Amino acid sequence: MSFSSSSKGMPLRQHMEELRSRILRIAICVIIITVFSMSFGIRTFELDSSIIIYYPYPDPFYNIAIQITKYMQETLLPPEVKLIQTAPGQAFFSQIYVSVLIGFIGSMPIIVKEIYGFISPAIEKKTKIGIWNIFLPTIFLFLIGIIFSYILVIPFVLDFLYSYGQAIGVETFLNIDNFISFVLQFFLGFGIIFELPMIMYAVALTGAIDAKFWRKNFRYAIILFVIFGALITPDGSGITLWLVALPMLLLYFIGMVVIENREKRGLEKHSQSL
Repeated sequence: MSFSSSSKGMPLRQHMEELRSRILRIAICVIIITVFSMSFGIRTFELDSSIIIYYPYPDPFYNIAIQITKYMQETLLPPEVKLIQTAPGQAFFSQIYVSVLIGFIGSMPIIVKEIYGFISPAIEKKTKIGIWNIFLPTIFLFLIGIIFSYILVIPFVLDFLYSYGQAIGVETFLNIDNFISFVLQFFLGFGIIFELPMIMYAVALTGAIDAKFWRKNFRYAIILFVIFGALITPDGSGITLWLVALPMLLLYFIGMVVIENREKRGLEKHSQSL
């Protein structure tokens, strides 16, 4: 895999055309995976008792999006909470949302490739860096963010919120639209949040901001992360917001340390060359 670089002095019009073509490739990839996840389901075939083969099979009424939704329902919702549909089409549109999410997650390699391909000329003017040093960590951090939200954040928040209903003995139902929107909000939010070190690193590679900037503004970052956590968490308890703010602070610190170490290595190489 290689990133294309623009020629020096490329006019704005060519930059916009390049951006449009990259966005078009991303959109095509997302659409293909989205349609596939709505049209095919995953079935199993047992060769013997120890070998199970998974294969796609055309089945729009038990497609991949529906299978994932059922799995999320079984693993994320407390036992006393039931999913319901209060209007025709809610379940259908919920599957569209899930399919689009699958499209974005499945297209992450293409998305990352096109984004870094577009900004690579600015980076290459400042430094030379291997593609896999950027590509693999970006994909890895996005997936880790989704896994983190799935294993820790979403179950905790749901249990915390619905414990109030259980305390007074009321039956708890959750609209499928609200459930899917809630889960997707955390998936995408944490997937993007966990990209913070790579965003900081990419900005540092362009030379626009140095390591001193990130350390100097650390206190302001704390305030911004707490405010952001309060905005995206659905309760006002002040507890769940720290499930957002603390990982962001840790990621900010990691990004800051990586940038500082890179600058130190650059200074050492420069001093050795003199």
